[in-house]
Amino acid sequence: MTAASDPGRVGLVIVSHSDMLANGVAELAAQMAPDVSVLPVGGTEEGGLGTDYGSVVEALADADTGNGVVVLYDLGSAKMTAEMAVESADDPSRYAVVDAPLVEGAVAAAVAAQGGASLPDVATAAEGTSGETPAAAPSRPALHLVPDAVSAEILLTNEVGLHARPAALLARTVAELDADVVVRYGDEEANAASVLALMGLSAPGGKSITVVATGKDAGEAVRRIEELAERGFDD
Repeated sequence: MTAASDPGRVGLVIVSHSDMLANGVAELAAQMAPDVSVLPVGGTEEGGLGTDYGSVVEALADADTGNGVVVLYDLGSAKMTAEMAVESADDPSRYAVVDAPLVEGAVAAAVAAQGGASLPDVATAAEGTSGETPAAAPSRPALHLVPDAVSAEILLTNEVGLHARPAALLARTVAELDADVVVRYGDEEANAASVLALMGLSAPGGKSITVVATGKDAGEAVRRIEELAERGFDD
């Protein structure tokens, strides 16, 4: 299982003791990042639980479309296998084995890679999910209290609301703009740059969210999110 690769993006390899688990995480990450190469490596050659060094080596090479690969793993021995595979590569600096929650880290890394982030930045995005509170608001004062903020009430017209792929689309949309954006649903606020925080809002289809933005591209950020919602987040 792999998303369509793009030579301008960092690839991902998911290493797990379970083939089903690796494929499931890769499927979720690929939904978030359609242009990123996401390869699962799970189980032994015989189909049992465990990891296979040769399969990881092969996956690293296949996932590297030109800008390196971030590797995520489930358990300690999978990390050891991944690190051995990286060490055997011609240029180990092209690969980063990341200590992060497997699912959350893969989602965050995929979204960052889809946005064209560098290898260090994709690795940092994955690492930043450790201990993250899903609906955490930014540490600065709530943006809806800032006088010059641009805001809008936006109806979620898609069936699933602000979950998974729609959240990833929204996060990617604001990531490329010079703006700080907060999404509010009910009593909760989330940083729009964080797909996990957006998903943590649990905003369903048919409900409205409040989008508040500041910065040079604040108006453009709100406009793009409105367009995303109007077309149902391409669902």
